[in-house]
Amino acid sequence: QVQLQESGPGLVKPSQTLSLTCTVSGGSITTNGHYWNWIRQPPGKGLEWMGVIAYSGNTYYSPALKTRTSISRDTSKNQFTLKLASVTPEDTAVYYCANWNLGWGQGTPVTVSS
Repeated sequence: QVQLQESGPGLVKPSQTLSLTCTVSGGSITTNGHYWNWIRQPPGKGLEWMGVIAYSGNTYYSPALKTRTSISRDTSKNQFTLKLASVTPEDTAVYYCANWNLGWGQGTPVTVSS
């Protein structure tokens, strides 16, 4: 059974960089054909896809966020990490990591506030 778990600070100050890590168990993030996504949902709004890192390490980002977003990975730990720079209160949301075929994490709330 593949499981995904988000972790990181729940409170970030404006202008700082939001950093979240997704730990994958029961499967390898380097397995051929697997894609590992970050998605968020602001309060009262719909889901927003942020970006993805492929099994190869290639990354793709939402055009709306690509100037501020970076996704990386640590294959030795079977983890991938989201970094969102220059955050504002509009970035307050529940953040999820997900694989479309294997499942989603439970989500972790992040509040941007001073």
